[in-house]
Amino acid sequence: MELQSFGFINWLVLGTYLCANIVLGFVLSKKVTTADDFFIGQRNIPWWAIGISVVATYVSALSFLGGPAWSYTEGLSVIAIHLNYPIVIFIVIAFFLPFFFNSGCASIYEYLEKRFGPTTRSVISIIFLISQCLTSAAILYATALVLEFITGMPVVYAIVIITLIALVYTIMGGLAAVIWTDVIQAFILLLGALIITVALINNLNLPLGETLELLKSQGKTNPLSFSFDVTEVSTLWTGVIAMTLFHITVYGANQMMVQRTLASKNIGDAKKSFLMMGYFAIFIYFLFFLLGILFYSYYGAREFDNGNTIILEFASSLAIPGLMGIIAAAVIAASMSSLDSAFNSMSTVTTIDFYQKYAKPNASPEHYLLASRLFTIFWALAIIIPAFMYTKSNGSVLETLSKLGSYFVGAKLAMFGLGFFSKHTTERGLLTGVVAGFGVLWWVATSTDIAWPWYCAIGGIVNISVSIAASLIIDGHQTEYSRYSVEGQKQYFADNNLPEKDGGWYLVPGRIDKQTYWLLLFFVGSIAGLYLFNQLI
Repeated sequence: MELQSFGFINWLVLGTYLCANIVLGFVLSKKVTTADDFFIGQRNIPWWAIGISVVATYVSALSFLGGPAWSYTEGLSVIAIHLNYPIVIFIVIAFFLPFFFNSGCASIYEYLEKRFGPTTRSVISIIFLISQCLTSAAILYATALVLEFITGMPVVYAIVIITLIALVYTIMGGLAAVIWTDVIQAFILLLGALIITVALINNLNLPLGETLELLKSQGKTNPLSFSFDVTEVSTLWTGVIAMTLFHITVYGANQMMVQRTLASKNIGDAKKSFLMMGYFAIFIYFLFFLLGILFYSYYGAREFDNGNTIILEFASSLAIPGLMGIIAAAVIAASMSSLDSAFNSMSTVTTIDFYQKYAKPNASPEHYLLASRLFTIFWALAIIIPAFMYTKSNGSVLETLSKLGSYFVGAKLAMFGLGFFSKHTTERGLLTGVVAGFGVLWWVATSTDIAWPWYCAIGGIVNISVSIAASLIIDGHQTEYSRYSVEGQKQYFADNNLPEKDGGWYLVPGRIDKQTYWLLLFFVGSIAGLYLFNQLI
């Protein structure tokens, strides 16, 4: 659907927002003088801003557009995929963040070199770059749909324009620009979502309560499926088991997510920034999926050529001056909060894990800053290619992104999990396991009907099993835990009389902060709340 006229007010709203991002990037660029400033700022960004940035980065335009599109066809059961955030954040805070924050490194993959060796670091860095390029392209495509819808501009042109805008402020201000623009973008996204929600409820054919009763009779409101069928995507077990493993790698072993926490003043701020996602994610995704089933009622189960434009068609039908400008800004904001993070993190990994390590190991900080900016441009251009390929897909872009990520997370899970907990795993055994894991996943994806959320668990189990067995066969038993394992870190802190806490938060991996136990209670409460929601309709 093409709008006849986007209108002056809408263009003013959208243009003001886009210009504000560029101006902010320019202002923050004055503080970027070295590559470290570009990668992790000056370690003076408040935890709440980092936390909002974490939330905004993962929610993205895929949730704003793809969330309602997904639940429109599948019902509220798709919320099961996102039930696990409290458990995920609990584990990441306890095991992942201390390793990375204590290292003082901008690239989290440097940990794997210390634990296993340089080849492992290079392999995981390549996996990250490939997977992030593909997932960022999906985000870029989702946003290009908005510009096509509101202006009639071909998607391929819109892809290029959005990329250039996000690139400009990222290349100027680095991670600080990423975080502070994310804060602005998060509030615009929330405003857009709330406006749509209120307008939709007010325009339903029946009152909200009666609409939900009707949707319940159509099987659209049940958020919890207890089916053990592994060919089904949206069950409680895929959410609590398979997708917990998936999201642990998203938040614990993903440079894009972890890098911003490294800009925190201390370990406590780093952990608090992640706690925000643990508590807020379920509400955000519930809102987007609820919109999907309400749209199902509003449109009378009508079929759309592209479900990702449902929310845009509704907004345009309201004919409220400035509303489409806000919605367009909200979707573009959501997208750019993910794209800018991807550009910065991919540049960081390329510069530190490859260029600085192998090409120019002793260059000046100014040289690495220039290299970082050039690599940012390179990856922005590289992401455009798969984004063009997504234009051939009409399914939910949120589900598309999730499927893509599921192919890679098993390897990440195994690498970090074995690094933390295994005594006998060696680099040669680990890399053997990674190859075996990808081989098995290829067979599962092409020869079985197993749902994609289980790919992480399958890949992880194969990786871990083969890695341990291969390590024992190739290198034999190891006499002690590596210093960079959880047990090794506990022993290191004890042997050197190092403080275990900083400001009431544990520095030692594997120690549980009392503040995080509330996440487990919140997880149980979330499941109970969703169950009662359906029962009380």
